[in-house]
Amino acid sequence: MTSPGRDPFFDNAKFLLIVLVVCGHSWSPLESDIPAVRAVYTVVYLFHMPAFILICGYFSRSFRGSPAQLRALATKVLVPYLLFQTAYQALDLWISGGHFKIHPTEPTYVLWFLLALCLWRLTAPLWQAVRFPVALAVLVSLAAGTTTMSYDLALPRVLMFLPWFVLGLRLRPEHFGLLRTAGVRRTAPFVFVAALVGAYLLAPGINPDWFNMQYGYMDLDSSLPGYLGMRLLLFVLSAVLVAAFFALVPGRHTRFTALGAVTMFPFLAHGLVIQTCEALDLDVLVGRLGAWAAPALAVFGLTLALVLSGKPVRVLLRPLVEPEFPRWLLPREPEGPEQRERTGRTERTGRTERTEQTERTAAASDHGRASDRDEGHDHTEAPVKAGRQNAP
Repeated sequence: MTSPGRDPFFDNAKFLLIVLVVCGHSWSPLESDIPAVRAVYTVVYLFHMPAFILICGYFSRSFRGSPAQLRALATKVLVPYLLFQTAYQALDLWISGGHFKIHPTEPTYVLWFLLALCLWRLTAPLWQAVRFPVALAVLVSLAAGTTTMSYDLALPRVLMFLPWFVLGLRLRPEHFGLLRTAGVRRTAPFVFVAALVGAYLLAPGINPDWFNMQYGYMDLDSSLPGYLGMRLLLFVLSAVLVAAFFALVPGRHTRFTALGAVTMFPFLAHGLVIQTCEALDLDVLVGRLGAWAAPALAVFGLTLALVLSGKPVRVLLRPLVEPEFPRWLLPREPEGPEQRERTGRTERTGRTERTEQTERTAAASDHGRASDRDEGHDHTEAPVKAGRQNAP
């Protein structure tokens, strides 16, 4: 069951995208050998990460860097990154041997996305404080490809995918509503068919490194004008496919809607399974299917995403994927004006009550002494009067 406050449209989109992420990594070992696999791989990589990043930007609109938001960023992004970075390094040690080393600044496999998400979210207030943020982000993205930089902190991908996050920051619900019209929904399937046909025809000449958004123009053996032109073309193609994807996403509750709220589990864990399968050469067996490898691996990707989204896996991995912030690290809340006023009123009330109690005690004491005097006077006078009455 999903929370009543969640929009099923976005949960549906997130689950479908995580299935495509798993399928994309399943297709990766075969995309260079089988044209059909490369065509599907190309189309998926043109839009699935841009769409995912756009959704992350959309749900970062309220990020202002408050203490609670920063703590959530640490526990839901940075801590899982470090834990799974260790897990992937351990798996790599088992597969390839060597020495166990942890490189916190060099993300492994899918973990670049967590570092990127952390950096994007920290800069969200900046992009909402300037004019033309999407255009500026596009310029930053293009400029990143003209430089040579290391892969520390996944910086090339952080900068090159940046426009999709910033675009998500600027979108509003009504913008997604434009994609839900009947005309757009009817057109969307034809967009994907045309993209698949074009990708299949161009498959032999497609360099998938263009879609990874981590290589500069020199790494791609391209001239600078050719690189800039290709990147702009890829932005346009990706935007069209992203729009077509959102047009096809169901807006109602479905059987998989609830799984859209737990996509971090299959996202972080699926790479461990796929890398293990590759180490066992299972991809070689699947490659014998030829063109049928694409749908076969798609079924595998869907099944794996469903299994890793299931409750048993979530219970097992929750301490790693969704750890709680330690209570003992929470700072003491400083007293605000209202709290100080309430404390002052309490102290004044206490002093007043103590004063009144003291006065009542003193009055009672005085009354007791007066009573004692009166009783003593009566006891002394009574015998005198009695003596006088009895005297002859």
